[in-house]
Amino acid sequence: MDSQGTPTDAVPLTRSLSVHGQQRRAPTRRLQDFLARVEDGDQDTYGRGGAVARLDARVADLLGKEAAVFMPTGAMASQVALRLHADARGCRTIGFHPRAHIEVHERKGYEIVHQLHGVLLGDHDRLVTLEDLEGLREPLAAVLLELPQRDLGGRLPSWNELGEQTTWLRDRGIAAHLDGARLWEAQPFYGRPHAEIAALFDTVYVSLYKGLEGLSGAVLAGPSDLVDQAREWRARLGGQLHHAWPLAVSAEIGLDTLVPRMPVFWQRAKDIAAALQDIPGVEVVPDPPQTPLFHVIVPVPPEALASAHRRFVERRRLELFLYPRPTTSPRSSRFEVTVGENAMAIDPQEVRHALLEIIDDAAG
Repeated sequence: MDSQGTPTDAVPLTRSLSVHGQQRRAPTRRLQDFLARVEDGDQDTYGRGGAVARLDARVADLLGKEAAVFMPTGAMASQVALRLHADARGCRTIGFHPRAHIEVHERKGYEIVHQLHGVLLGDHDRLVTLEDLEGLREPLAAVLLELPQRDLGGRLPSWNELGEQTTWLRDRGIAAHLDGARLWEAQPFYGRPHAEIAALFDTVYVSLYKGLEGLSGAVLAGPSDLVDQAREWRARLGGQLHHAWPLAVSAEIGLDTLVPRMPVFWQRAKDIAAALQDIPGVEVVPDPPQTPLFHVIVPVPPEALASAHRRFVERRRLELFLYPRPTTSPRSSRFEVTVGENAMAIDPQEVRHALLEIIDDAAG
């Protein structure tokens, strides 16, 4: 068991509710997938040619952008995009939600590496609104919007709200950048093609390893001149991998097999959430889920929940989540449900009974 309560190989699992469960990500399974897919012509050299070039073109077309470039991480993709928007506008200030990945998980890279000044938009516990943008009192080069907002349970603004915000930015010459790490999961909520969603933004980053279950990596899409500059920054930041074709091929597998199933995963998420709704003290956020990702708040402190979950995994060989997270109350905690192919083999009522058993154990 690791420090976050995540089961290790010492506790063999049979099933996991998490899209990041170890069964579908095991090396032997990945190698089998590769052997059925890879061809000798897939090899790239420093991101040029082969499967990487094919992936770049495919994502650019899917998002309706002029060009796209593979990046080794999403953090690099978004930081480079925001830097280039700032350089083009002669302004070093960017805006984003207080819980945005760039602020919470990237160790101030935008500031320390790229000399950008971040302005937090809105409140920690709700989505950014048009009123938040209208309340700005300083010039901005760009605003980053995250769809969905993971740390708020995968919440999404309505289509009209999103359009109003990006139009407001465009009218003022402020670039709109989409952290679309989970754009694949968000698309069914809007019921519009990926390109129509991406058209609201100047630049878009998508992840290759989250919902796509790829090995790693990201793609940044946007205007051709900006993408050309991003290639230069990829090299400057040490992201010029000699061979990235395994990452590209694994992403293509996800595009082919998992993106078409996102509506199915979303429906299963709603079914699981509905099965948990009337458990005393349990809350689903948002209710109903807007994506295949949502949060569950339980009336148990994080440490007790982690211990009870560990014991449950040892008994049942079923993993409900990777690790619990704190809430503003020391008497409760939350965990993230991420529905993918793993979850399709688990009945929603089984999830309900499992959570009841875990809560009962933790309370005892």
